[in-house]
Amino acid sequence: MSAIVLDDVDRKELLDRFLRYVQVDTQSDENSTSSPSTERQKELSKLLADQLRALGVLDARVDEWGYVWGSVPGNLPAGHPAASKVPAIGLIAHVDTYHGTLGVGVKPQVIDDYRGEDIVLQGAQDQVLRVADNPNLGRCVGHTLITSDGTTLLGADDKAGIAEIMTVVAWLGKHPEFLHGPVRIAFTTDEEVGRGTEHFDVAAFGADYAYTLDGSDLGEIEDETFCADSAVVTIVGHDVHPGYAKGKMTNAVRVAAAIVGRLPVEFLPETTEDREPYLHAYDVRGDVTRCEIKLLVRAFSVEELREREDVLRQVVSEVEREFPGARVQVETRESYRNMGYKIAEDPKVLEYAFEAVRRLGIEPVRRAIRGGTDGARLSFVGLLTPNVWAGGQSFHSVQEWVSLEWMAKASEATLTLLSVWVERSA
Repeated sequence: MSAIVLDDVDRKELLDRFLRYVQVDTQSDENSTSSPSTERQKELSKLLADQLRALGVLDARVDEWGYVWGSVPGNLPAGHPAASKVPAIGLIAHVDTYHGTLGVGVKPQVIDDYRGEDIVLQGAQDQVLRVADNPNLGRCVGHTLITSDGTTLLGADDKAGIAEIMTVVAWLGKHPEFLHGPVRIAFTTDEEVGRGTEHFDVAAFGADYAYTLDGSDLGEIEDETFCADSAVVTIVGHDVHPGYAKGKMTNAVRVAAAIVGRLPVEFLPETTEDREPYLHAYDVRGDVTRCEIKLLVRAFSVEELREREDVLRQVVSEVEREFPGARVQVETRESYRNMGYKIAEDPKVLEYAFEAVRRLGIEPVRRAIRGGTDGARLSFVGLLTPNVWAGGQSFHSVQEWVSLEWMAKASEATLTLLSVWVERSA
């Protein structure tokens, strides 16, 4: 079967959905202990469930955790050779946006027929999308681009993925002649704080294989993520009046600064790329008496992950010796592991995605994510879930942007992928 192509109406609906979704504030909060971490995520979840029901997904619902669930039954006739064999395919995206950049009051800017120039973002004249810094702009000449106004993030991560999945559901409803197996839909909360699958019931979801739409560049299929741990360094000092502190005070702030400053420059995220691991101190808070440093530890293998944690502990030991009055503790916690370990055990979930992309006339790009997705944890609990591009660029920043054409191709690839599963299951 040839590739699926969205028409102008489909693309307009895709754009309208995306513009609507990004204006809903769904930032998560890594310091919250509730689930979801912010109640505002449920506003978008409820909207999505309503829209799914309007598209004919009669079982669409929002659960107590803010997850959205729904399903599109397969429509293969009884005599079709794949009728009893085609697996249920899950499509997953997350509703929350990054907590570190302002995400309320998003004012999306639409640029039709982009001509290849630098783009001044209208809400902050000092924010400029420069072609020199964004080489993918050169691949999007003639496209419709959507940016933020430069004062907030845009939210393409992952509302582009949501809009693309919703467009797939809408297209299936318009084309009952298109044969496909069962499709399961899930929109998760709190992915950005590493808790996207905390309450994900894989058995109830009912998918045999799944795909997250949460990636970046056109044609990218991602089958590896970092192995990820979080680390917390807790420093207990001793506070006294600074006028009488000589020989008595142990300043936890200075200890924290020394630890962060001693991390090897070559191990930082701003100095690493591709498959290089890193140590990232991203949050330091406290006072003279007590300070806490939060770090991300990332590597593509468990062995390299342990090596970076050993470096952290070595740095802490060295600094602790320099501040004998301080008590310093390092705790690490597993976040997720490289889903490539599991996908390699059943690679057809990846190979079929490559086939779908090729049918669009695009050469697929197999890439490892320098980050994580819900698919990483799901792959380790039995639901293999590689990642399909969603199109977002410069995510987590006020210069985030996305191409409508790349978003449309993600929906087309997903629809084509459903037909590949039918063909290969026959």
